[in-house]
Amino acid sequence: MQLFIKEYCLYCDGEIAPQIDWGSFFLGPEKKLLCESCKNRFERINGATCRICCRPMEQIAEQFQHDDLCNDCLRWESNRKWKHVLNQNSSLFVYNDFMAEVIARFKYRGDYLLVQYIAEQIKPLIVKHSFDYLVPIPLSKERLYERGFNQAEAIGKAAGFHTTNLLTRVHTEKQSKKTRAERMDLEQIFRIASQSPAIDGKYILLIDDIYTTGSTLRHAAYVLKAAGAARVQSVTVARG
Repeated sequence: MQLFIKEYCLYCDGEIAPQIDWGSFFLGPEKKLLCESCKNRFERINGATCRICCRPMEQIAEQFQHDDLCNDCLRWESNRKWKHVLNQNSSLFVYNDFMAEVIARFKYRGDYLLVQYIAEQIKPLIVKHSFDYLVPIPLSKERLYERGFNQAEAIGKAAGFHTTNLLTRVHTEKQSKKTRAERMDLEQIFRIASQSPAIDGKYILLIDDIYTTGSTLRHAAYVLKAAGAARVQSVTVARG
């Protein structure tokens, strides 16, 4: 009888060494999605972070730190239109080169299996939040057709949560092609979806893959707040 079934890393396809202990014998081996080498390449966010965007303070030069805010969030909060629009973002990993490749593989190349590991990791972060609706940042119809799935929605569902599509999105040029200044000055790209449930006084938790400048999440939060949401927070896999 073969006690341990061979498992292979979802990222590098290398064989995963089985964990041999008493629990494995009595309860069966715990399913592993990634090898230890690949797991260690994820850089988890720890220590002091910006109060709003979750950027690690150690990445920010001292002159761009303003108490518990980074310079970018200070600029957003100093703008009357955007002040208190996004209450807080929480991110799991630093957007390093490895994280960029992981996200690109499932987001653009259809390696959907990697969503399983990301969902497993982000689930405890979502659980920490109190919310009425978990809302994935939507793709435009054109972008959804290109990819075949919405990565934010896929992560939320794979983590075991019901997601609610409160927003629709206007098709625009890819955010990755825009400068930081251009992203901050975007025209509104979101609308409240037709037949959405009432959100007046509700707590909304947005979910997306990456927080870069915060423009996308703030534009989404702005529409939700204008429709009556009491609080809008966000969770993202990575902080760029």
